[in-house]
Amino acid sequence: MTPDSTLAWLRRFGPLGALLILLVVALATGLAGKLSLETLQAQGMALQGFAAAHPLKCAMIYVVIYVATVSISLPGALILSLTGGFLFGPIGGGAAAVTGATGGSTVVYLVCRTAFGDFLRRKPGALLSRVEEGFKTNAFSYLLTLRLIPAFPLLLVNVASGLMNIPLRTYLLASFLGMIPSSFVYAGIGSGLGHIFASGEPVTMHSLFSPRVYLPIVAMGALALLPPLWRYWRRRRVAEAADVK
Repeated sequence: MTPDSTLAWLRRFGPLGALLILLVVALATGLAGKLSLETLQAQGMALQGFAAAHPLKCAMIYVVIYVATVSISLPGALILSLTGGFLFGPIGGGAAAVTGATGGSTVVYLVCRTAFGDFLRRKPGALLSRVEEGFKTNAFSYLLTLRLIPAFPLLLVNVASGLMNIPLRTYLLASFLGMIPSSFVYAGIGSGLGHIFASGEPVTMHSLFSPRVYLPIVAMGALALLPPLWRYWRRRRVAEAADVK
């Protein structure tokens, strides 16, 4: 392998390797297990005290942790969104959460696009290229819908977007706007955790979330999908009319 090819290989797969190493370290050291409601309840008073004394510093640390968590695909984004509301209130927490989620998602998107996108796209008759052409026509609407509905895994959407080489500007805008509702909803729930923790009652995800929380967000996702579906239906009607003639 020549020096030039080695450098090209490192540029292509180096970021992916770095993320995998960080993931292994996080799992091996038990850091992943600390992203839990139990940890937040145990450390809540200390964290709120630090946030009150150093709000800007705390917010910066929080966003960095959120970006890192999403980048290495640890299952802690929801806990971090709740933590944002717990530390910074529903507005500040929602803003910090959507910033961290968008930043971490963008890292995964760029890494996947760099490492695998071109390779899969160059394969003869690649399915990815055909799917990509159809998706890109309404990339913003489709991606916005996926972001609005929490049922779609964050990692899956990030990886798929990178493989299909969605334009970075479209990806950032749709991701940021699409994650705003859920981020602020979760931050709003998190802002009330202090009262629940003070009561001493056990707290679980099941007790915090109900259909009243998820259904409005899912409905917003369905509404975002209507424009591209309408355009698709119109194109089909035009094509069918042309065939009849």
